Amino acid sequence: MSSVELRAVASDEAELRLDRWFRRHFPGLGHGHLQKLLRSGQIRIDGRRAAAGARLAAGQRIRIPPLGTSAEAARPGPKPTVVSDADGALLRSLILHEDEALLVLNKPAGLAVQGGTGTRRHVDGMLPALADGGERPRLVHRLDRDTSGLLVVAKSARAAARLTEAFRQHRVDKLYWALVIGRPAPATGQIDQPLARQGERSAADEGGLAARTRYRTIARAGRIATWVALQPLTGRTHQLRAHSLLLGTPIMGDRKYGGAAACPEGAPAGLMLHARAIRLPHPDGSVLELEAPLSPTVLAGFRWLGFEPDASLSGAGLADFDPT
Repeated sequence: MSSVELRAVASDEAELRLDRWFRRHFPGLGHGHLQKLLRSGQIRIDGRRAAAGARLAAGQRIRIPPLGTSAEAARPGPKPTVVSDADGALLRSLILHEDEALLVLNKPAGLAVQGGTGTRRHVDGMLPALADGGERPRLVHRLDRDTSGLLVVAKSARAAARLTEAFRQHRVDKLYWALVIGRPAPATGQIDQPLARQGERSAADEGGLAARTRYRTIARAGRIATWVALQPLTGRTHQLRAHSLLLGTPIMGDRKYGGAAACPEGAPAGLMLHARAIRLPHPDGSVLELEAPLSPTVLAGFRWLGFEPDASLSGAGLADFDPT
């Protein structure tokens, strides 16, 4: 660009942050160069100075100054991600719900949600397969690699902004099913224990971040294990796993938080934790509530203990946690 340009914000870009709008339209514009243009007032929204985090509205006009030929401005954007046919087919097979604003997947245990050291295959990297010529879908929350169940994905920047805000404001109700070793005492209650990261684990720490989890006993398998429902009221890393351990009942199969005691001899391998149900404010103003069938990993644990999963049992649904 060698001259000033004005661009209107498209309807599907409403509520997108200004810096992310630039990242979408000018992927080669570096963060430092963008900040310099903002500080000097060369980038404006409807004639006014703007900050990187400003939320856009449809129809607003963004002033784009000459970006020059600096190394940052001329730098090519990232190469498009190529998703294999097999991974694309896998992701489509996981879809439980789809509408114009969002997708809900039933993620299997063992599939990472995002990349990291040594992790090349993950849901985030597969999402371009679901773009269908439109925007790249976006994650709006996370699940541990070894946890199965409901994962919400936004199909547009506008939907992502609204859903992310709903999760941040704790307006999303989530319910997990878990098989834990031993019996929780009391059988129903709330764990209110701040957590802090200690290496790869989260542990009790009064100076840590607030962490609260409600739980209800659904059924018992003698003294060996208990089927419980867990409702996280906050979203700390490994919160349910750490809180279950603090209750004295580590989640079955959780070697990180329960060691060998969490893995009875002969038990199926895998973490017996499943994101079973979710209720969230849909971007269109309605309320969406969904349940995910048990993954093969967790279902094997249920059958090994002699449980027959039954959503109608007392304590097994989100309604059991609603205020009376």
